[in-house]
Amino acid sequence: MGQELCSISQIGSRRVIWLMGVMFAMILAFQCFELSFGYSLFSLFSVGKVIVNEEGSSRSSPVDDPISKTGLVAESPLADGINSTASNHSYDRANQPSSSGDLIEPVGNSTINMQGNNRSFDGKDDSLRNDSIGYNNHSSNNFAAPPAVPPTSSSLMIVGNTSSVATNASSPNSSLGSNAPDTSDKLKTSVEEKDEKNTSDKNEKTEPLHGDHGIGKNKTVSEKKKVPKDPSSGIYTLSDMDSLLFETRSSNRPIVPRWPSATDQEVLQAKLLIENAPVIDNDPILYSPLFRNVSVFKRSYELMEKTLKVYIYGEGERPIFHQGPLQGIYASEGWFMKILESNKRFVTKDPKKAHLFYLPFSSRQLEDTLYVRDSHSFTNLIQHLKNYLDLIAAKYPSWNRTEGADHFIAACHDWAPAETRKYMAKCIRALCNSDVKEGFVFGKDVSLPETSVRVARNPLKDVGGNPASKRPILAFFAGRMHGNLRSILVKYWEGKDPDMKISGPMPKVKGKGKKGGGKNYLWHMKNSKYCICAKGYEVNSPRVVESIMYECVPVIISDNFVPPLFGVLNWESFAVFVAEKEIPNLKKILMSIPEKRYREMQMRVKKVQPHFLWHSKPQKYDLFHMILHSIWYNRLYQITPNL
Repeated sequence: MGQELCSISQIGSRRVIWLMGVMFAMILAFQCFELSFGYSLFSLFSVGKVIVNEEGSSRSSPVDDPISKTGLVAESPLADGINSTASNHSYDRANQPSSSGDLIEPVGNSTINMQGNNRSFDGKDDSLRNDSIGYNNHSSNNFAAPPAVPPTSSSLMIVGNTSSVATNASSPNSSLGSNAPDTSDKLKTSVEEKDEKNTSDKNEKTEPLHGDHGIGKNKTVSEKKKVPKDPSSGIYTLSDMDSLLFETRSSNRPIVPRWPSATDQEVLQAKLLIENAPVIDNDPILYSPLFRNVSVFKRSYELMEKTLKVYIYGEGERPIFHQGPLQGIYASEGWFMKILESNKRFVTKDPKKAHLFYLPFSSRQLEDTLYVRDSHSFTNLIQHLKNYLDLIAAKYPSWNRTEGADHFIAACHDWAPAETRKYMAKCIRALCNSDVKEGFVFGKDVSLPETSVRVARNPLKDVGGNPASKRPILAFFAGRMHGNLRSILVKYWEGKDPDMKISGPMPKVKGKGKKGGGKNYLWHMKNSKYCICAKGYEVNSPRVVESIMYECVPVIISDNFVPPLFGVLNWESFAVFVAEKEIPNLKKILMSIPEKRYREMQMRVKKVQPHFLWHSKPQKYDLFHMILHSIWYNRLYQITPNL
């Protein structure tokens, strides 16, 4: 009897084990087909799956990341920012530094997912745009954003089905600070190329024609956007710059002040209101196709008028401090300084009420006063600025509270990027020489328009031009041979084609001796369809703003140039960008633009013109206010309140 019971027990055990095995096999088979990772054992037993990216970095899987489970929208850096808060040369451009990329090294690589669905400058508002021509090199729908440095890690990846963005970015703030390399040697260039910039030099960058950029709000993208890993070795297209702006905003790590201030809370509140800006369908003053997002811009501008207070340090002796040029190609820094210092609306005399602090020095006057001719060194210029900052830091707690992150400068001299890179690294720098390879920090720094003012008493002299139907010349350029690019341009096109009026300096017209050709030069600007803005020794050029003043469509030939007011304006709607290597194809590119598209761009040039004009008494949305707004908007993302 005992043996029979034992036998029955063994048979029962085998059946139970067999049934358990069958059930386990069925579970494995089911998971193999149904689970997202496909690996049944890992799906059963792993808690945090790991996805390995192309370049070997890893991140948590979407299963474990509640943010990535949600539909991610690529155009809402504002949401991300809020989440983080809650927890002339006197010796000429010839003496200018070369564009060797003396860059700051970002620290660490990480993949960042961003969530949100609100409007911001980082997402071009396609619902408000009507660009229709497809000269489109953009792969990103993103836009304006504070602190960003060209990435040194892997590629920007825009993921399709969820409209999400995963970016490998390094902390923008990690690339700044007093440990930044001293770039004095960069400014040692041949001094023989003297006072060349007195006509119109420098310019902007880019690539073939861009037109209808941007991806709509709910559209999806499936592609990998490759951005040069090292800014010193590569060319950044306008599309790359858009990506870098967005990448910076989404991965921004704002500075936490050493002690709290009520002004930080006011800035945070403004940022929240901007994030929820009401949609503008038809503004009577602002022409929406000119802007990346007109709704966000208008709300931000309104809050600037209502909220912003600027403290101006009274220290510093003239002519370097509190006095800037009001005439010539460096006039932007002088006009901005003059208007701001006399402004009663934005300026406060109480530093405790200030959201921004202005360091009122002129980079042009600094060079003119202290630079030792033929010394090929400006170490003494940098030291002079350091001494000034030491004085400010010893006298005011504001500098030490944020390490300068809520301070700003406006500097138009070519040497300004290198002069300020070390000791003003965390400041918001409005720079005419806005070169990606010279350390321009996307989303923190501002591309300052370089304006050539002919008559200081009347900065609006000669503004305007002929209508599109009365411009017989296809393309025009005349200027001194600053840098290599202009020589290539003139050598290839001068006297070769009657439609291409391209030459060296134009002779002065008798009795109208204006530099750069006087009325002869102006006549060509006012009678040409396209005005060539070829860079000089540096990437920027006053011809960009000149073209707008004379209602000529700018054709910017300057690789790695960040266009003026880049974080706000949709440059592709009213300008043409041509890569330097495409100079032989210049006429072909211009002729490929349909007449309808040209007339549309020329009309938009006229509409954007008011935003690039200086007025003795500043007007709403003029150049003074546009520059100040860009500084204000970037300030929103530099600091998170110390709670």
